[in-house]
Amino acid sequence: MTPRELIDRVGGASVVAKALGVCRTTPMLWKKIPPHHCPAIERAFDIPREELRPDLFQRSPANEPAA
Repeated sequence: MTPRELIDRVGGASVVAKALGVCRTTPMLWKKIPPHHCPAIERAFDIPREELRPDLFQRSPANEPAA
């Protein structure tokens, strides 16, 4: 997911910034979502870190929803 996709999905850069405790313009400056923010974004917006940064986080079989 790109930072722009995240911002659009949750309702704006200021929403992301408030959830992370950063300046409201910070998310707009990201080229990629910083991995150290992924756990907080996951908790605040219920977006799995594997979706935020699939290049860094892999879904394990234990995390898969039951079929």
